[in-house]
Amino acid sequence: MSSSNSNPGWMYDVFVSFRGEDTRKTFVSHLYAALSNAGINTFIDYRLEKGAEIGAELVRAIQGSQMSIIIFSLDYASSRWCLDELVKVTECCTTYGQLVVPIFYDVDPSHVRRQKGGFGERFEALLQTCLLQGTHPQCERWRDALTMVANFAGWDSRNCRSDGELVEQIVDGIFGILDMDLLTITDFPVGLEARVQEVIDFINRQSGRGCVLGVWGMGGSGKTTIAKCIYNQIRLRFDRRGFIEASTRGHIDLQEKLLSHVLKTKVRVHSTAMGIRMIEKRLCGEKTLVVLDDVTEFAQLKALCGNCKWIGVGSVVIITTRDIRLLKLLEVDFVYKMEEMDENESLELFSLHAFGEAEPREDLYELARKVVAYCRGLPLALEVLGSYLINRTKNVWESVLLKLEKIPNDQVQKKLRISFDGLSDLLEKDIFLDICCFFIGKDRAYVTEILNGCGLCADIGITVLIERSLIKVERNNKLGMHPLLRDMGREIIRESSRTEPGKWSRLWFEKDVLDVLTRNTGTEAIQGLSLKLPFTSRDCFEANAFVKMKGLRLLQLDHVQLSGNYGYLSKQLRWVSWQGFPLKYIPNNFDLKGVIAIDLKHSILRLLWKKPQVLEWLKILNLSHSKYLIETPDFSGLPSLEKLVLKDCPSLCRVHQSIGDLRNLLLINLKNCTSLRNLPREMYKLKSLKTLNLSGCLKIDKLEEDIVQMESLMTLIAENTAVKQVPFSIVSSKSIGYISLCGYEGPLRNFIPSIIWSWMSPRMNRLSGIHPFNGSSSSLVPVDMQNNDLGDLAQLFGNLSNQRSVLMQCDTKFQLSKQLEIILDFTKSETSYTSQYLKHSLESYLISIGSHAQLLNTLSKGISEGLTTSEYCDDFLPEDNYPYWEAHTGDGQSAYFTVPEKRCMKGITFCVVYLSTPENTAAECLSSVIMVNYTKCNIQIFKRDTVISFNDVDWQCIISHLGHGDEVEIFVTFKHGFVVKKIGVYLMYGESVDMKIEPLPEPKENAFVRFIKKIVL
Repeated sequence: MSSSNSNPGWMYDVFVSFRGEDTRKTFVSHLYAALSNAGINTFIDYRLEKGAEIGAELVRAIQGSQMSIIIFSLDYASSRWCLDELVKVTECCTTYGQLVVPIFYDVDPSHVRRQKGGFGERFEALLQTCLLQGTHPQCERWRDALTMVANFAGWDSRNCRSDGELVEQIVDGIFGILDMDLLTITDFPVGLEARVQEVIDFINRQSGRGCVLGVWGMGGSGKTTIAKCIYNQIRLRFDRRGFIEASTRGHIDLQEKLLSHVLKTKVRVHSTAMGIRMIEKRLCGEKTLVVLDDVTEFAQLKALCGNCKWIGVGSVVIITTRDIRLLKLLEVDFVYKMEEMDENESLELFSLHAFGEAEPREDLYELARKVVAYCRGLPLALEVLGSYLINRTKNVWESVLLKLEKIPNDQVQKKLRISFDGLSDLLEKDIFLDICCFFIGKDRAYVTEILNGCGLCADIGITVLIERSLIKVERNNKLGMHPLLRDMGREIIRESSRTEPGKWSRLWFEKDVLDVLTRNTGTEAIQGLSLKLPFTSRDCFEANAFVKMKGLRLLQLDHVQLSGNYGYLSKQLRWVSWQGFPLKYIPNNFDLKGVIAIDLKHSILRLLWKKPQVLEWLKILNLSHSKYLIETPDFSGLPSLEKLVLKDCPSLCRVHQSIGDLRNLLLINLKNCTSLRNLPREMYKLKSLKTLNLSGCLKIDKLEEDIVQMESLMTLIAENTAVKQVPFSIVSSKSIGYISLCGYEGPLRNFIPSIIWSWMSPRMNRLSGIHPFNGSSSSLVPVDMQNNDLGDLAQLFGNLSNQRSVLMQCDTKFQLSKQLEIILDFTKSETSYTSQYLKHSLESYLISIGSHAQLLNTLSKGISEGLTTSEYCDDFLPEDNYPYWEAHTGDGQSAYFTVPEKRCMKGITFCVVYLSTPENTAAECLSSVIMVNYTKCNIQIFKRDTVISFNDVDWQCIISHLGHGDEVEIFVTFKHGFVVKKIGVYLMYGESVDMKIEPLPEPKENAFVRFIKKIVL
């Protein structure tokens, strides 16, 4: 049902009818105050001396109320006025569907219903009085009205301990009946259902546990709308609830509003600390739903949530904000990120606002799609522009679109600008404006380096902008921004001077830049300038056009011809991006001493400069696609260089030997430098280098063994070169994580399981291109799963055919589980029953390692006896027989155990129980034994030949890698198709000829086997 707020047809929420003499002082005034404090618009007529007939004003009040409350007191029936009101109420109930709720105040409901008892006596007395006065009372209508209303569900004061308790019950009930807290949302909830349900599903999964969740996104993305929808759908589950708009209120005001809304009574708070205590005390233990909408600072959350201890079982707090950091600080349980609407949703929402239907008018279809494209899925923009364009002509539509290209819509901008204005740090505002003009689509690390060089503290600044939904990080670490936020930032820059672009802090629009350079109207205000002309452009400008731009720090000139003295360019430059640089070398008077990044892709450079330059701060040098560049510069004057990109420089034939002196160099990209024959030996001294790309260097035929000196090298890419052999030294690298070289591509860990499989089963070799070399023949080949992720795999593993075991060492349990999963995938064996095996018997196969022959014979005898008597039962393996052995069993192909404390193992025996078939026996199908130590994060693998002839050296190899308390699982693997029922692992401690096996329990048939037999037989 709708409240008066949502249905303008109602003048009041509640009309109260009562007999003043016996209820006003003690009850009605208290009820009226409580209803008003709860936000329920209530009409009460306090006139004690009432006329003979109810007036027109009172009739309008009754008719204009959504609900009437009738307070039946003992003397209610003695008032003709009250009974006439009651008749009018019942008429409205019948005619208009008005709600009527009775309250029986110290009177029996049945007495009202039947006009009996003291209530009936007063009613009869009124009738007699009317007759004596010669009036004509509505006797039957009064009776019918009393009977009708008394039959409605209501409240009986006799069931409450006090008037206060009764009032509280009534207000809560009326609040729910009227649906007073049903929030008004958008008329067109396009795409909301799935989004809302995702959050509600999370709440439902908490199984009654209290939770705090956040809704995060940029301004206008629909955070408040989704929060209202969630609130409306789940609010009736909660005893206490409230929706609080947080953005424009003080902390005490917010606390008062929260308590008043949730408790449905006016609450006064005198200090923030007092408010926190009151919230914790009053709401603790209550099942409460609270929405805190548009929270802008953590202090608001502290004031409203405190330490969150009051959020008890079943309570839910939902917080909407543009700043995700607030949610992280509060450590919320779940964050729902608002995503832009997709194209279809956007078109539907826009059309509903612009045309009143889900699809655009045919004659405006293309224009509608252009508006939708401009909005980029932002609900606010779609609603505002749709509403603005409704019933407009096609010419107006075209005009609006043209205007939007230059000046963003004011309503949309006002909403979006809240986030920008909320930045208290001027450096953060500068970073935002720089990004929206020059760096959208650029690598985050690249932009951070440049803006740090400008003194903007970009590491934290960019993080803050991401947290506040002003920018985002997209695929490949590129910075992104919603186009409407970009336009908002650029509009802020324009505000400084609407008619003189030369006074703006940043220039990015081609027409404005051309105007400033042509008319020489630049000023010191300009910090950044970007002009991107087409590749075929022949426009030429004078360098003196930059003479007044002394504060210029960011310069982008793509395919721009500049003549004259380059000394006019700013000495404050930190970023120079000049694709198609028009000179054969950089002039000496072009001052680049403070530059952080130089990007001269597609230049006609032959040399970077004629004389070596000292650029102390240069970190990034990109000369890619410079087809005439013949050699690199002397690097001795570039001590800070971190990234050198010379991709696709086909004339480059020499890399200067001074490259070996660069102590901070992280990346070298020489891809497709087809004339480069060799690398300077000094380059192998680069201890900081992480990435080296030589792909397409057709004439490079050798990588030196000195490459091992590149101790930080993580990525080596050298496909399509003349290199025929991998340097042997590379296998000892401790850092490389990815390699693409000599036909191998990817991390080594992707190949290890295949190699191990081929080692365990040589006839099923899955890597035909791997050939063994004469390496060590020791019984253990250690494999570091993180550090040795590359190299010639055959050399790395050596002559595996001579090895008895392989130990794979992992760094984390997650890495261990992934490797184990891959290895076991190669060695699958069946572990389940099927009907074809029911006719076969159980057999056992023992594998023993260590020195305990006599003990083994005793154990073997016990197992044989168990199998003979048990047939298809589970309990056929001997259990612990202290002090001789400790038993651990597992269904399928593995068993788990913990290495005991204070006991010395002398050996281990594995017992494999399997279903025998004429085709397969355990000895023939055995593949390997895999021992996984979860504590030490290693996997030890013994191939078939080793398993059937374990020796003392093998035992020492195992025991040396086990420690007290280690958690271990042993897998015995077989060829596919072999059916294993159970594995027993026996940790052997002692020898005794006289020891006896404990009697086995009576056989009991496995329930699963009984089920299968029932089906088959």
